[in-house]
Amino acid sequence: MPGIALLQNPVLEYAWGSRTFISRLLGDPSPSDRPQAELWMGAHPKGTSRVLWEGRWVPLSEAVQKDPAGILGESVSLRFSNQLPFLFKVLAASKPLSIQAHPNREQAVQGFGEESRRAIPPASPYRNYRDASHKPEMFCALTPFWALKGFRAHEEIRSLLRRAGVSSSELPDVWGETGLKQLFSALLTMGRERKRHLISKVASAAPAQASSDPAFEWIVRLQQAFPDDLGVLAPLLLNLIQLRPGEALSIDAGELHCYLEGAGVEVMANSDNVVRGGLTEKHVDLQELLKIVNFLPAESRVLLPELRGNGEWLYPARAEEFLLSRICLERGVVYESPDGRGVEITICVEGEAEVTDVASGDRLRLHRGSSVLVPAFVKAYRVAGSGTLYKASVPPAGSEGLHAF
Repeated sequence: MPGIALLQNPVLEYAWGSRTFISRLLGDPSPSDRPQAELWMGAHPKGTSRVLWEGRWVPLSEAVQKDPAGILGESVSLRFSNQLPFLFKVLAASKPLSIQAHPNREQAVQGFGEESRRAIPPASPYRNYRDASHKPEMFCALTPFWALKGFRAHEEIRSLLRRAGVSSSELPDVWGETGLKQLFSALLTMGRERKRHLISKVASAAPAQASSDPAFEWIVRLQQAFPDDLGVLAPLLLNLIQLRPGEALSIDAGELHCYLEGAGVEVMANSDNVVRGGLTEKHVDLQELLKIVNFLPAESRVLLPELRGNGEWLYPARAEEFLLSRICLERGVVYESPDGRGVEITICVEGEAEVTDVASGDRLRLHRGSSVLVPAFVKAYRVAGSGTLYKASVPPAGSEGLHAF
């Protein structure tokens, strides 16, 4: 029976990707010929990893299908219908991603069903729902990282709009959840000339304040990249967050967000459902976005990991599909796997490490960019070396509340 196994992972190319980060991580020629945006580690139909299984490379989805209980673990297999429940990524953005939100479980089932009834092809660029799953996600920075996440407090939005030269007569006032939805709806449905006038006014006011407030600096940058897009105003409405390496954020269903710049690892439920609202040339569906967005102000909470022991730092989460942890190795420190674990995927982002299957004694050497699948049937393993690894795993049934923030 195979044991801990190396992965080969697809790299997705989008216009906002980096030409250097992923190529350097993988040891490929850099800069790359095309922008490389995401490295996918998982078994999603859009891009499944390949696993070195009994001397040959096979799709991870195929390996899981042949032995779901052995690879995933009996509990994970039962809870998630023999499917790997998470998708693990490296994301590298040199330009802003789209303003977007993800559906909750009920919305995903309904949206996927409706688009299927309308016979929209699964791979169509005009499809919002590519599966029937919700998509909670967590992102952890590997470089300094900028993002917009969740609506600001009402008073803060009012103050920023005034500083940007927007009068109360031009847009609905922000007051409560209803007022915030009205303001957002008014922006999204604004006529072309009014939209251009408003963007021009805000863009003209921004440079004078850019040095004192990064929200206005980002307005300048967004206006240069997307001159006629109302997403230019997003830093006035959404919390602007800068993550330092090792810091993380969690994205809930319905939470409007936009990744602006930087690189990191990301783990999410195994879904590719995205409803976009701007800052993109891809499909935008404003009416669907209004249905799923949560119009309550949100805290710009930055997550820090908690020491679990043996060099492992766990990021607090409340998802049932995934956990994210960082393993920091130093000479003389040996990481030992926890008891009762299910399937795991681990990537080395810095240094080198050696993974040992305790029962068989088999060893695998990991260097920067290497990733491995650790099946549930590998009962115990050790990791030693000098470097940093990130691990995606599945919490035990009913335990996600223990890791809530």
